[in-house]
Amino acid sequence: MAAITAKDVAALRAKTGLGMMDCKKALVEAEGDMDKAVKILREKGLATAAKKEGRIAAEGVVDIMTENGVTAMIEVNSETDFVAKNATFQEFVKNLLSTLIATKPADLDAFLATGYAGTATTVADKLVEMVALIGEKIKIRRFEIVEGTVSTYIHGAGSTGVIVKFDTDAADNVAFAECAKNIALQIAAGNPPKYVYKEEVPASEVEEEKAVLIQQAKNDPKNANKPDAILEKMVGGRLGKFYERVCLVEQAYVKDDKMTVGQYVASVAKEIGATVKIDSFKIFEKGEGIEKREEDFAAEIAKMVNG
Repeated sequence: MAAITAKDVAALRAKTGLGMMDCKKALVEAEGDMDKAVKILREKGLATAAKKEGRIAAEGVVDIMTENGVTAMIEVNSETDFVAKNATFQEFVKNLLSTLIATKPADLDAFLATGYAGTATTVADKLVEMVALIGEKIKIRRFEIVEGTVSTYIHGAGSTGVIVKFDTDAADNVAFAECAKNIALQIAAGNPPKYVYKEEVPASEVEEEKAVLIQQAKNDPKNANKPDAILEKMVGGRLGKFYERVCLVEQAYVKDDKMTVGQYVASVAKEIGATVKIDSFKIFEKGEGIEKREEDFAAEIAKMVNG
């Protein structure tokens, strides 16, 4: 067996941009043959994945699956919307969801180390294979797992996903099912809330909003000489608008703005004679917070023409 030196490993790393351990393993497998080691890495897709790691993946899809009382939602990003519509990519996402439901990993690192769709291949290794196969950077960004009675909604072919969990003793009731669907639609429509109930809003966030409102009041010349205690009482009523913005049950119900979401849920509970309470919700918006690279297609084409 050929001796593998640190210099050899460093040279292979310089060629491929991969980690020391991956390069050492490839050299051992290739019995010291540098070209064969490069080929091994490329066949495994590692070199391709490393080359594309610096690219921006802000497209992709948000998808949801429910099986046996367990619901999983995932965001998987790609570089282009075209790849998100690829059948192979979509199958990959579905298998990721099945894996989440079956294994319920604690976090993303645990998920990447999990066997993909019941195989011996890890999710991380399968991801590398997908990068090599599809030719774009692909990233598993985040996931959520919810157990219990839920309603789900996917908007715009995977641009937004919503899971709403309910506390109810009428899970099989048709009227409840319609209500649950409407609540999921509510969250996806317009500006999504941050909380379900007022009680969930951190005191620090309420105080910050109060401070902003008080400062706005001070900016009015009519209030210039009024003490803070008086101004605080004046802005108390305006906090209602803040709660309407950040709390789901305080929002106007999109299908009947004469009532709030909380009033709508209460009316359905009364109608069917059952407990219906929104427990929690989660919303994923594809590419949210990812800075997208501005594309100059004219410059790109000119570059291609000029070689």
